[in-house]
Amino acid sequence: MDTRKRMALQALLWGGYALVSLAMVAAFQRLTGSLIFVMLCVGAGLWAASEGLRAMALRGGWLDLPPRALLPRLLLLPPLFAIAIQAGLFLVNWVGLSLGLLSFAPGTPQGWGVLLGYSMNTAIMLWLWMAVWFGLSWLQRWKRGEIAKWQAEAAARALELQVLRAQINPHFLFNALNNLRALINEDPARAREMLSRLSNTLRHTLQHSAKDRVPLADELAVVRDYVALEQLHHEERLRVDWQVDPATAAASVPPMLLQLLVENAIKHGIARTAGGGVVEVNITRRGDRLHIGVGNPGQWKPGSSDSTGLGLANLRERLARAGGDGAGCHIDAADGRVNVRVEMAA
Repeated sequence: MDTRKRMALQALLWGGYALVSLAMVAAFQRLTGSLIFVMLCVGAGLWAASEGLRAMALRGGWLDLPPRALLPRLLLLPPLFAIAIQAGLFLVNWVGLSLGLLSFAPGTPQGWGVLLGYSMNTAIMLWLWMAVWFGLSWLQRWKRGEIAKWQAEAAARALELQVLRAQINPHFLFNALNNLRALINEDPARAREMLSRLSNTLRHTLQHSAKDRVPLADELAVVRDYVALEQLHHEERLRVDWQVDPATAAASVPPMLLQLLVENAIKHGIARTAGGGVVEVNITRRGDRLHIGVGNPGQWKPGSSDSTGLGLANLRERLARAGGDGAGCHIDAADGRVNVRVEMAA
């Protein structure tokens, strides 16, 4: 809150308090200029005290203090400020009466008991003010924290979206376009089919990457298109064994997850293995759990994700966000093959 707005609210609050107090006094006696002056002084004193307490709280970092350190400050300082206000008011009254500038009706309460009573009333007002101020300050800090958290999450999602949209390997696009150009003269019908598959792959990447989950059927369709385009480049070296359980028909997966697994199997398995080999894609459903396995020929060193290019950190983050409880990814190698297993909620 800016200074001008805060000062306007403070003037409204303590000015209103002075007016209400005068209205209560008017119910028992006639208002005089002296009474009005004194109540305005009380309002001004409360204004100054509240500003002083606010400054001390901000400078001392009270909002960050634990309750054990904060409570003594809240309990002791408002009464001290209240006593200071009433002592100052007592001095103003004494000077005004001595100089004949102020006058009060005979029988007006005086003495230390009256001073303590007024001080307690003033302290209660300051306690109430501090309770409201602390509550609003903590609420504003919570809101700012929530906004910052959501902004950070939005930025992370935007970055992830950019990564997903760039998921298709540029070399794949160059190879696909070059193969299509060569295929146009050799087999125009097949070239048109492959061009449609490339279009489907790119459209899926752009349209579905903003979603948390997409139907497994859609993901399978785009991966089949992707594999068909890669087979143009690798020819007989790339063979795919699809084992998809019909029970998975209604399942959904994070976008581009299966495509990422198959792409890495081809890039780091088939492309690096003399004579190529078979990429095995196994998808089953057990209860409400979806199991995806992708295997390829190759080698893998435990503890190193770079050797497979899987980007396991990114993959696991996406699974943690959209894979449901217990989602996880595991990789192992045996008998010259690398196997990646993903489990998630269906």
